Amino acid sequence: MRNGKKPKIYVIGTGGTISFMGDDRMDYINYSYGNRHLTIEEMLGRVPEIRELADIEGYQLINIGSTDVGPEHWVKLSSHVNKILRSDTGVDGIAITHGTATLEETAYFLHLTVQSELPVVVTGAMRPPSSLGTDADVNLGDAIRVAASPDAIGKGVLTVLNNEIQSARDVTKTNSYRLETFRSNELGFLGYADSDDEVVFYRSPTKSHTLNSEFTVGENTELPRVDIAYAYAGVDGWAINAAVDAGIQGIIAAGLGSGGSPKGYMDALKSARESGVKVVIATHTGNGRVMNTRRFQEDGYIVADNLSPKKARILLMLGLSTTNVSSEIQRMMSSY
Repeated sequence: MRNGKKPKIYVIGTGGTISFMGDDRMDYINYSYGNRHLTIEEMLGRVPEIRELADIEGYQLINIGSTDVGPEHWVKLSSHVNKILRSDTGVDGIAITHGTATLEETAYFLHLTVQSELPVVVTGAMRPPSSLGTDADVNLGDAIRVAASPDAIGKGVLTVLNNEIQSARDVTKTNSYRLETFRSNELGFLGYADSDDEVVFYRSPTKSHTLNSEFTVGENTELPRVDIAYAYAGVDGWAINAAVDAGIQGIIAAGLGSGGSPKGYMDALKSARESGVKVVIATHTGNGRVMNTRRFQEDGYIVADNLSPKKARILLMLGLSTTNVSSEIQRMMSSY
């Protein structure tokens, strides 16, 4: 309760495993074939207890698997979230249901574009609501509890699955099927949505986000195309050259180790940069910073700090929407 009233929480449905219905309770892998989804109201109906804690308003934005979610959906969702936060002065937080395949990307885009300090929490499920041992109901309930928590204010966009609260900037999916798939690797999660109904935080994000972000999007925003080129032993520059020929404006080089990669790959990156494409060096190791070495500086590259290639791509897309100055984009990579 806040001032004797239940907090008001909007719950936005976008689809994903958390909404899919399989053929039977043992269907853990083929449930999407029938394309049968619960609506957000049907999902909320499975956890009536949560209405004792909050006044809830459901809204079905889209209802698709998250493998089909792309930048146009990010823009639509961000615009809708900001519209709610601007127009309803009584709202206390927003929870969003989403498929897990691209959940971390959508969450980070919101982390950079939602213009409010109020909690925005993204959740999903690894097992559909039709299956034995589903995590759909508890994750939905936990997301609403976190969105209603005053302690979640000012912490940016959060994800909540498996009772763990994570920052959208750091979280990533690490396992194809396990319930505990979402991790923040060596940095760790922020806190718990625990079984005693407590929402407890132990850490807070320090990088800029949400209300302190310089990025804004509208319903008709078109983001520049940025692709990712993964490095591996013996890779050449074919994929990079093809991406440049396709008209990309930026490329994330998901490099080996600290960002360096085979000569043919690096030569193609240099040619891309010389043609006007912004090149950001990241690493696909999963942890650690990419440092701005002498070689990277001489070749005119931007480095991604410790952002994953997928997160660096999102930030570069937003950065290129506001500037084409490399030093400014480097500042963004270090700030967000």
